[in-house]
Amino acid sequence: MVKVLFKMEKMTFLQLKSIKNWKKDIDKKPILIDTYTKQGYIKSVLKELRMKRTAILTATAAMLLAGTFGFAKESTLIDFTLLDADTVADEDGNPTENSRTVMDYSVAAGATFTSDQKSLMKTSLALPNWEIELNSSAQNVQSVALSQVVAAPVKESASVPFAGSNVMGVRIVFPSWNSNSNARIVPPFEIQAYEPLADADENGERQEQTDEQKGKYLFEDGYGLIKNVGTIKSIAVTTMGMNHPEQLYVLLKDNDNVERRYYMGSLLFDGWKTLVWNNPDYISEVRTREIRVYPIYPRGTPFVKFSGFQVTRDASNAGGDFIGYFKDVKVIYDLAVLVSDRDIDDEDLWGIITKKERERQNGEMNRFGNKQVNRYIEKQKMATEETFTSSIEDEGDSEDGGQSSSSSSSAEAEK
Repeated sequence: MVKVLFKMEKMTFLQLKSIKNWKKDIDKKPILIDTYTKQGYIKSVLKELRMKRTAILTATAAMLLAGTFGFAKESTLIDFTLLDADTVADEDGNPTENSRTVMDYSVAAGATFTSDQKSLMKTSLALPNWEIELNSSAQNVQSVALSQVVAAPVKESASVPFAGSNVMGVRIVFPSWNSNSNARIVPPFEIQAYEPLADADENGERQEQTDEQKGKYLFEDGYGLIKNVGTIKSIAVTTMGMNHPEQLYVLLKDNDNVERRYYMGSLLFDGWKTLVWNNPDYISEVRTREIRVYPIYPRGTPFVKFSGFQVTRDASNAGGDFIGYFKDVKVIYDLAVLVSDRDIDDEDLWGIITKKERERQNGEMNRFGNKQVNRYIEKQKMATEETFTSSIEDEGDSEDGGQSSSSSSSAEAEK
């Protein structure tokens, strides 16, 4: 028997043992080989090692490349200067709704409503339509009646890029007594994530989609919705402080219908300022990230949508009126999916995502429509009279009586 002393260069005996499971031939000493002297077998082992090392390096490089392309994109979640009323005129000819965000909720109305009534069932994200929701302990008749949102015009002479535009103006009436309280500033309806983009006419009626609008959504591009959102890195709010000690939070809702709030900071300052929240758990180094790989199709694209602001007041601070102004909310985030031009149009072929989104859209519209229809019914039941009609005199008699009484008083004055 030919005995050859074989020594693998740059490789420990334990590594060799783990690769080929030579439990009987290796005991952490120089190997005495008699069976494995053939050169071909040795070359095959070395080739296998090189292939494994190449595969590991290739996978690592791919993950690094994917992480590099997926990092940090900035988008405007909502810009309140875009929410001016410009359509659906009232009796005086003044526009009442925002044409980009106007929604027709008559589809959820029953058959008992006439076509004229259904034509009035429209609402939008126009600033006067936004609502203030006080927590239960802060609610009283005065605070609920006086807390409101308005379109606040910025002076043309202001030294800000949005001079001359309307921003969101907020008045909240907190309790005057010592009490922890908070208020949510919310849109008139939950922002729809799957409403397709289409133009609206002067009456708020949606038109057919153009070829450029297909595949886009109504509330994207600064109207409350951002698609393809992975990890959020930072959130910024442009606001004007009035030296109020209240705290500000931003409320966001994701595609799993989970609402989260992000602390932006104190509003105890004067003038315009950008408040920023930075994600303390955000990892910038891709090599230390937990890499997760998801199927490219047909997984739906993750999104975030704007749920509103929350203003909190501490019991140790003075209550009463809170005044604030907000211009926009911006987000820096990772892309959830790296969009690329693929050789096969999967959605045109299978239509899976379109079907899922249509079902979600119908569900959102039903929830939104039912709420708005109930509000419309309640509004129709509200009293419109400001004063009582007289039970003593007719309207004509009261007018004549008024003239005669004025004539008699003037005659007495002449005497």
